[in-house]
Amino acid sequence: MSEVRGGASADMEPVAASHAHATPAEEATSLAQRWYVASMMCLVYTLSISDRYSISTVLEPIRLQLHLSDANVAFLTGVSLALFYVFFGFPLSWLIDRYSRRNIIGASLIAWSALTTATGVARGYGQLLSARIGVGVGEAGGTPGANSLLSDYFPAARRPMALQVFALGAPIGAWIGSQIAGALAYRFGWRAMFLLLGLPGVIAGALIFLTIREPRRGRLDAHAHAPAPPVRDTLRFLWSQRSAVHLMVAGAITALWGWGLMWWTPAFLMRAYSLNVAQAGAILGPVHLIGGSAAMIGSTWLLSRPAFADPRRIVRWLGGYVGFATIVTAVIYSTSSLTLTRWLFWLYIPALYVYIGSSFGILNNLALPRMRAMYCAITLFIANVCNLIIAPQAVGFLSDWFAPHGQPTAMSLRLAMLCLVPTGFWASWHFFRCARDLLADEGRAKSIAA
Repeated sequence: MSEVRGGASADMEPVAASHAHATPAEEATSLAQRWYVASMMCLVYTLSISDRYSISTVLEPIRLQLHLSDANVAFLTGVSLALFYVFFGFPLSWLIDRYSRRNIIGASLIAWSALTTATGVARGYGQLLSARIGVGVGEAGGTPGANSLLSDYFPAARRPMALQVFALGAPIGAWIGSQIAGALAYRFGWRAMFLLLGLPGVIAGALIFLTIREPRRGRLDAHAHAPAPPVRDTLRFLWSQRSAVHLMVAGAITALWGWGLMWWTPAFLMRAYSLNVAQAGAILGPVHLIGGSAAMIGSTWLLSRPAFADPRRIVRWLGGYVGFATIVTAVIYSTSSLTLTRWLFWLYIPALYVYIGSSFGILNNLALPRMRAMYCAITLFIANVCNLIIAPQAVGFLSDWFAPHGQPTAMSLRLAMLCLVPTGFWASWHFFRCARDLLADEGRAKSIAA
């Protein structure tokens, strides 16, 4: 396996060209090297989630300090990040499918981490809005690049497991963005919290540049030297893979339902139960870390059993769990019992995690090697439009509409969130529908690659 070396011009040399003369010795990677890369990509995802969702933890303090409505604070904290995150995902993924993924991931991580610190020093609505837009631009290069990179370190049979490990960054990042961020915001203020959370990403970005090698693209697949196809060809092939379309939609609607509700949950706990930011974070943080991680590890073990060798069983299992968790959320946001709510979070929050790694792993097996970053970008585009634009803004508008005299209350937010709950059943249907064409579509992707 050769390493991309040299200055900026060498770093931006197309990967296919830079690895044209790779030797078998250079192609070999040890087990330790593969899992080091998986761990670093998990760290990238952890920092992305913690930077992104720490702002939802302090959404209520920001709203109160800046005297905003629920709709306005939703635009400032969620929509501003997502607008550029989702649209920059496509050009960055085009670059990721052609140039050094290691360099793009490292540069993106440093950029969004620096802009997270800028969120802490922003003064006024305009500066805070600009900083959150910048965070979105940087984060657009992280997850697609990591997915593509891991697919060249792990063979097809091991990709769902590797990407499930990568997806552990979600519960760890959500724990940091909930409990750690809440404690920091309560003790030092929400501005200082952003300063403290942004600095580790700059260090991690430098480590990626120094310690990770760029593998030859598609080296573990049948057609290692095929050029990246035009975007229109990728979209045409994706549309012909009906199971991939349903899997993408299932993941996106799960994000709309689950992460859309979670975006407003800290504010809901503060209003409905008179908690401060640290208390709300302390309720959610352990469930994300322990429950989310256990769900991912447990589902990784479960889905690696011989009974789940057929990927159709995996997506059906995901559909069943999401449907069950949807019923749980209907109780959470309608009950007035904090004790019951705390216990039910242990059933609801794990559903936010079990689908991520396995869905991306199956999706990568439905794509050709040089289409994987674009597949990932399309999936993230739909998911983030749903969970960072549609869900926060819709709940914000509904809460303002339900609010008496235009002043958001606990009841107005509760009613708005209950309107979002039924979308979980929609997601569940798409998981079940995906199973119908899954085996045929996987076989077609393999035959074309061969």
